[in-house]
Amino acid sequence: MIKVLFICHGNICRSPMAEFICKDYVKKLGIADRFHIESAATSREEIGNPVYPPARRKLASVGISCQGKTARQVTREDYDRFDYLICMENYNLRNITRIIPTDPEGKICRLLDFTDHPGDIDDPWYTGDFDTTYDEILDGIRAFVAYLQQENRL
Repeated sequence: MIKVLFICHGNICRSPMAEFICKDYVKKLGIADRFHIESAATSREEIGNPVYPPARRKLASVGISCQGKTARQVTREDYDRFDYLICMENYNLRNITRIIPTDPEGKICRLLDFTDHPGDIDDPWYTGDFDTTYDEILDGIRAFVAYLQQENRL
């Protein structure tokens, strides 16, 4: 089983979107049973809060539910529990080092690093552009799953 933790600042926009988009994508591919997928925050600001309403609405508009998801913070134990800790941007990579100081197994990366256009996924909390965020996350997830297939991990 491939264990994936998506990470952003507050765990109310990008990382839960990635969690539920990925769950939907692998389900449609018929490989959901090969994955355990969660999401978490680098900060404590939103712990216990539900997914941000515009993010919920965007997911619902494409038939994806995130019902019941509440924000949680990354823990040191997550490094041992997950095979991939996938951040949405460089800021998350920097902040995760406060919780997980080292990455000896190379598990921590950015989602768009799996694509042919590596970079950050802008935070829609600030941009208000949940459509672009959705598109970038879906692109990253498709590339991530293709990477796993290419590496014979699926």
